[in-house]
Amino acid sequence: MSQSSKLFEPFKLGPLALPNRLVMAPLTRNRAIPPGMVPSPLAVEYYAQRASAGLLISEASQVSQQGQGYQDTPGIYSKEQVAGWRKVTDAVHARGGRISIQLWHVGRISHTSLQPNGGAPVGPSAIRAKGKTFVNGIFTDISEPRALELSEIPGIIEDFRRGAANAVEAGFDGVEIHGANGYLLDQFAKDGTNKRTDAYGGSIENRAKLMIEVSKVVAAEVGAERTGIRISPVTPANDVSDSNPQPLFDYIVEQLNALKLVYIHVIEGATGGPRDIAPFDYASLRRRFKGAYIANNAYDFELANKVLEQGLADLIAFGKPFISNPDLVERLKKGAPLNEWDKATFYGGGAKGYTDYPTLEAAEAAQ
Repeated sequence: MSQSSKLFEPFKLGPLALPNRLVMAPLTRNRAIPPGMVPSPLAVEYYAQRASAGLLISEASQVSQQGQGYQDTPGIYSKEQVAGWRKVTDAVHARGGRISIQLWHVGRISHTSLQPNGGAPVGPSAIRAKGKTFVNGIFTDISEPRALELSEIPGIIEDFRRGAANAVEAGFDGVEIHGANGYLLDQFAKDGTNKRTDAYGGSIENRAKLMIEVSKVVAAEVGAERTGIRISPVTPANDVSDSNPQPLFDYIVEQLNALKLVYIHVIEGATGGPRDIAPFDYASLRRRFKGAYIANNAYDFELANKVLEQGLADLIAFGKPFISNPDLVERLKKGAPLNEWDKATFYGGGAKGYTDYPTLEAAEAAQ
């Protein structure tokens, strides 16, 4: 029986006509082909299977080798990576889908074995993160970072610009800047990780500076109407925190609005955890931003429908349900049961837990 919901209504996102309001969130799967970190043929199938989403956002893809923090994550800085991603976008478009890429620099959340010449990861300040990264098939301690020199920051911004240009060459419909989850841009923005005393530290305006500068150059490269950004005001992911996130993110969103970005993608609460981990007024961001608001974190059909009906979001991002349900849109529309995901196959591996989850049609045919 078909369910009625705003979730299944079309939406105009800049130049893109989305057939529904479901967004597949960016999901790291660690299946790129080393040593070049090129998307695999399995990735072509994986994304094409999920093309019925209103918008697919690719797994985070590093804009440089320095930007890599985990083994076997794809990049968007080499010709080989661009060619690999082109096969993905062609396959998605052949199925009638739309896909953006998420541009990533992990900052301090890395390991020396992944860095150029075995160097230290970089961050706003030389503060080591408490946590693990995934290298050589195991979770291991994050390496001690070094603080970026002021002279290095223009190069970081250029890496994002080049990544955006490469994304267009690879056939993506848009780009999402990763400004969330304790990675480089988030590290600069939050005072728990940024202890700088130069133009990129101290005040809210200074700490937000790198995120805004990156957004500006990416929007100039591909068009603001094709540029979105992901933020996570209160998540403790990757050991980040800010002493007063509301004014910080109110300011950031005001600046992003001035750049006329097409959307903000907001992780509400703790990434993959409680939505109410800390007090925060997400409606304040909604009021400050004239583009689309993508809501993310622990959404199911009921909550998604409620939030859309209340006008608190325009689009809803689903993560893990899209891993195990390539036809999530159809299943939700029909009120059909969802496949359960296998957490053991999230990171690394082959087709198992990646491209072998059955569609509703296949499951019914097998009965």
